[in-house]
Amino acid sequence: MQIAVISSSLNAESKGLHLARLAAEHLQAQGQTVDFIDLRDVPLPLGGSDGSFDHPLATELTARLKRADGILLATPVYNYDVNAAAKNLVELTGPAWENKVVGFLLSAGGHPSYMSVMGFANSLMLDFRCIILPRFVYALSKEHFSAGKLSDPDVQRRVEELTRQLVRVAGALQIP
Repeated sequence: MQIAVISSSLNAESKGLHLARLAAEHLQAQGQTVDFIDLRDVPLPLGGSDGSFDHPLATELTARLKRADGILLATPVYNYDVNAAAKNLVELTGPAWENKVVGFLLSAGGHPSYMSVMGFANSLMLDFRCIILPRFVYALSKEHFSAGKLSDPDVQRRVEELTRQLVRVAGALQIP
């Protein structure tokens, strides 16, 4: 199977990027093909701006996401929601998310934002009929990272568990 792993943080010292890379490593170790997308390398236009939906980068990402059997999105939590880059990506590539299995790797500053991804998840479920994995990774910047790297073994285990769940569910939903 092909799994798209997206790091939506635009920050050079992104914690989510570490989560995304770790997830990609676990998926590759499981024999999956990974399409790694780092939005720092893809200067997308703002959705709704002139020509944004036909922009070559938006068209390219749409095609890449359409080929994916599942998607893992690593995103920071800002103001009790996923970041604007993740929302913009969905605005520009929305139809490519249809009927995909989607998992989340979240990095945040505190415990109160644990459920913040649910509005975004609901949008994916209702607008694009995505199947959202109910267990996601939520890592706290100050508690689970040390010197910019993921240091908590429990979070590392949960990343691996999430990748296995994504592969299992996406594989079960494939039509022979």
